[in-house]
Amino acid sequence: MPRLAALSTRLPLLRTAVAAASAIPRRRIVCLLPKRAFSLAPTARAAAAAQALTSAQYPTLRRNPDFKTLNDNDVAFFKSAIKSPAGVITADTPDELEPFNQDWMRRFKGQSTLVLRPSSTSEVSAVLKYCNDNNIAVVPQGGNTGLVGGSVPVHDEVVLSLQNMNQIREFDPVSGILTCDAGCVLEVLDNHLAQKGFIMPLDLGAKGSCQIGGNVATNAGGLRLLRYGSLHGTVLSMEVVMADGRIVECGKPLRKDNTGFDLKQLFIGSEGTLGVITSVSILTPRRSRAVNVAMLGVSSFDHLMEVFKQAKMDLNEILSAFEFFDRTCLNLVKRHIPNVRAPFDADTRFYVLIETSGSNKDHDDDKLSTFLEHVMTEGMVEDGALAQDATQAAGMWNIRETITESLAKEGGNYKYDLSVPVAQLYDVVEEMQKQLAERGLYAADGSATGAVKHVVGFGHMGDGNLHLNLTSTGWTTELTQAIEPPLYKSIQRRGGSISAEHGVGLMKAPYLSYSKSADFIDLMKSMKKLFDPKGILNPYKYFPPS
Repeated sequence: MPRLAALSTRLPLLRTAVAAASAIPRRRIVCLLPKRAFSLAPTARAAAAAQALTSAQYPTLRRNPDFKTLNDNDVAFFKSAIKSPAGVITADTPDELEPFNQDWMRRFKGQSTLVLRPSSTSEVSAVLKYCNDNNIAVVPQGGNTGLVGGSVPVHDEVVLSLQNMNQIREFDPVSGILTCDAGCVLEVLDNHLAQKGFIMPLDLGAKGSCQIGGNVATNAGGLRLLRYGSLHGTVLSMEVVMADGRIVECGKPLRKDNTGFDLKQLFIGSEGTLGVITSVSILTPRRSRAVNVAMLGVSSFDHLMEVFKQAKMDLNEILSAFEFFDRTCLNLVKRHIPNVRAPFDADTRFYVLIETSGSNKDHDDDKLSTFLEHVMTEGMVEDGALAQDATQAAGMWNIRETITESLAKEGGNYKYDLSVPVAQLYDVVEEMQKQLAERGLYAADGSATGAVKHVVGFGHMGDGNLHLNLTSTGWTTELTQAIEPPLYKSIQRRGGSISAEHGVGLMKAPYLSYSKSADFIDLMKSMKKLFDPKGILNPYKYFPPS
């Protein structure tokens, strides 16, 4: 009898999930393929109120008078520079403009009257040279799945969308190096690589919409960082168009290139403030032949940390993901995502999603059995389930990946992406719950009757990344002030970062000093001045307002 199957006869906690490989498991999991593309369609609650302009929400961010207001001659030039008839969207078609002017959460809304969709690097170069010569502000935009307002205009900046630059330029199956346009959708790239036995080194809930150029520009982390590391390590080279239109090759698609400054690192995470990334070469790993996914229920955060420590010890080189979320997250997913149930009956305070991936199924199954047996016999885990096939694995991942979507459907959703020492991850959530309850804004009994209905935590425990989310009756200045300064002070006190993977954008720019020193910020401003002297690229964001 296989060891994973035998485990069920000795340890009943996984009795339905680890049925013998030769037996048909009892189906307790209703699984859907992951819903990975974010929708800009408003929810019922969101549609009830008109969306406020970003400029009204941030009245101190006045439009820079040095930036030119577009005229007919400018539009005529752009139409001549971009060859595709669909490459220029103007105010004549407001419905087409709208998705580029607002984020998918409908929190930020700009007033751009022009969207440009070039199809080549040379077209991007022509556009930026003209904008630089004429002091026209530009917002580079990828899939527009960001959460901090970094990819939409504040005022009337021109939107430079990379969505039409979506060609895979080259793939080397020997080295695993992929070179592609910045507008390639992450899921499309992953599917392309799957046919060749490779995998993208990052995976995000928004992979059906987000683009690789935006991923690199924001230094997106995601679900595979624990295994494959950050984009600072996997991006080998890139092509960048500078603010004045110069096309610069930052490195070559090589594992080793020790000539000159490694300038590509400056553009990773720069959020379109230094230049526009038009292509990327990225190192992709082999796709694992043996993948296991398990979901476990845990009664306390202390037990959650013990499970994490044991996973690193027992699973080590095959551990590819260790995600956690609290009870409220699961309840909201079940409320808002059709046909989703928990894969086991026990109602626990926390849940863990573990993925292992390797090249030898027997070896991986044996290691996973050792781990599961230990955490259950030691009382670290209350209940759990092990996916028996790809559909069940997708169903478990669907629960984790639709948490963000479910929270957004609750109304005004305040999202915070934070790094703190692992042992303090949930302390941040509980501290916020307590502070808001003391101010009468949150019902500590969980009745969801306050201005803040839910305060939840989930994220990538493997790399100390907490997603703190608050759902509310609506975004207000009072709520923002009650949440943000105290939260960022708490993160600073804990030696953490106010942004782990979502970036700085507009939302976190005023609070950058909670993570970076004044001298560090001055150096950042010096780099901005050097790369973009006129400040036309993604203005009003990333840097603390003067």
